[in-house]
Amino acid sequence: MEAARPSRTALRVALRRAAHQLYDRPLVFDDPIAVPILGTGYAEELRRTPEPKPGDKARPFSISMRAYLVARSRYAEDKLATGVAGGVTQYVLLGAGLDTFAHRNSYPDLRVFEIDHPATQAWKRDLLAQSKLPHPPSLTYAPVDFETEDLRERLLACGFDPARKTFFAWLGVVPYLTLEAFRSTIRFVAKQPPGSGLVFDYGQPRRVLPPNEQLAHDSLAARVAQAGEPFRLWFTPSEAACELEDFRTLEDLGAHELNVRYFSDRTDQLQLRGSGARMLSAWL
Repeated sequence: MEAARPSRTALRVALRRAAHQLYDRPLVFDDPIAVPILGTGYAEELRRTPEPKPGDKARPFSISMRAYLVARSRYAEDKLATGVAGGVTQYVLLGAGLDTFAHRNSYPDLRVFEIDHPATQAWKRDLLAQSKLPHPPSLTYAPVDFETEDLRERLLACGFDPARKTFFAWLGVVPYLTLEAFRSTIRFVAKQPPGSGLVFDYGQPRRVLPPNEQLAHDSLAARVAQAGEPFRLWFTPSEAACELEDFRTLEDLGAHELNVRYFSDRTDQLQLRGSGARMLSAWL
């Protein structure tokens, strides 16, 4: 992304999370802050975010994308709950975007660190101020450029305690990184105390997708590149597992598994489609 601009993809993610609160029942991911954080400035864009209608087959990709994004957030917070039950007291959101967990944090002993590009973080704080949403006392902001700055140094400077069990959520970031930036972050997370954990999502390379999904892959890649945030990094499940040799209890889920877990018995069209996107959690 350009240094002076907030992330356009972060906005698209936030719009779809907000649309889920307005259009989908039952909710997969209940986020009462998702609409207020956008304020009035993005009300028209939110209004244009597609609402699924019975029998409407024209927008399956958009509805599937919304399903993926809300499942991603739900999965991360489900795994966080598992971590808190096991003694996690720090939650680090790597590439937080407009994530609202800190404003819904129900764990009294959990400290939240939001890591993001300085431009995106400044934009988020402006939106929060305009929407008059209070700053949670458990939240600490830490602006970091993953490609050029040391994550450990920035976190330590913001009060992060490396001796405490920590859970890391790395959502919507990995495809935009270089392999070295990815590995540098994995090395840092792997040095946390036993009982710490990580969740991230990733995309499979074009070569392993069926022909119809390659077209969708190309379309999405072209759109994010046009927005100034091109995809760079892909993994197959076996390749992703090889990058996590220091971790245990890996869970790697595709569309089928996520649909079974979060979208069973729905009467609307909200579900994941395709095999390109996956979610992975792992523990130390």
